[in-house]
Amino acid sequence: MSRELLTRAECNALRGLAIIGIFLHNYCHWLRPIVKENEYTFARHNVDVFSQVLSHPDANLPLHLFSFFGHYGVPIFLFLSAFGLVNKYELASPRRVPVVPFVRYHYLKLFKMMIVGFVAFVLVDAITPRSWHYDVVKVVSQLLMLNNLLPDPDHMIWPGPYWFFGLMLQLYIVYRLVLYKRHWGWTAGLTLVCLGIQLCLMPESEELNRYRYNFMGGMLPFGAGLLYARYGGRLIGQVGLKGRQLFGGFLLCSALAVVLSYDFVAWAVVPLAVCGASVCLVKWLAGLSGGVPGMAFDALEWMGSISAALFVCHPIIRKVLIPISRQGDIYTGLILYIMASICVAWLFKELMKRIPNPKMKLKDEAEGD
Repeated sequence: MSRELLTRAECNALRGLAIIGIFLHNYCHWLRPIVKENEYTFARHNVDVFSQVLSHPDANLPLHLFSFFGHYGVPIFLFLSAFGLVNKYELASPRRVPVVPFVRYHYLKLFKMMIVGFVAFVLVDAITPRSWHYDVVKVVSQLLMLNNLLPDPDHMIWPGPYWFFGLMLQLYIVYRLVLYKRHWGWTAGLTLVCLGIQLCLMPESEELNRYRYNFMGGMLPFGAGLLYARYGGRLIGQVGLKGRQLFGGFLLCSALAVVLSYDFVAWAVVPLAVCGASVCLVKWLAGLSGGVPGMAFDALEWMGSISAALFVCHPIIRKVLIPISRQGDIYTGLILYIMASICVAWLFKELMKRIPNPKMKLKDEAEGD
């Protein structure tokens, strides 16, 4: 087995795994008979219903699982983003990047990805039933990626998955101002503070809901990604994980993700278990060649290559096709949604390629031009 932390192919496969969870979750949890997730708050009722579903499985079991766990694709993206930041700005380059160019560059990268989907969604939403009432505050805050900070974010962000852009912008700012090239204690300390405050809030409160809409709710997987990129090589270099160990780690972390979901305190660290399970699974698949595992890894890697486009376009397809499932043809609507989302994502990817990429222009480079 390679002792490299995460190869480019493995990162793409992780993105593919994350986006599969997210775009299926964002369809399944809108269906009335399907169990609801604990994403921003912890509702004991949702856990009880999930237990009933597991003890008495039916034909909708896959939909229940994607609805309840699929949103954990977001922590995988946060983990990968942090991992990439360390490799790009700390390990690959000793040069210190100024705050303003850094934030500007990453805001423009997010904006390039968001604006294509947002414009298309607004147009589709306006001509389909139950169109959203946009106002100046909602539109401007989405364009500036500040809507996570608004009161009652559940009813201020539409399409709902676009809360991710505000979350990522906040984490980029926190990384550059607080964690960039700092001692590991800063990352660990901030993560523990964020977790500690979360545990002081009521499980189903609006305060917890708003808290987890912002960077504090994503600090655990983001901080884990930073520490893994900086220090994971020492652990892997000493242990040298093999195929069976990776598969065992996947099973163990997956079981932990399920068990920890039953308690409010333990629920706070489920994203860590999900990230661990995902890394073990992808690295295990990457170590196998040919056959079903090889095909699965290739499929995940390809899905990762369209993950950005799929993330921004899937709310559009959901808005159009979900009535099919709501009228009783659950799997018919789901299959059509999957097919249409992937095809439109491929088209969106080609369109996004034609939008110029932002450049991080540093002061001394500008003076030299």
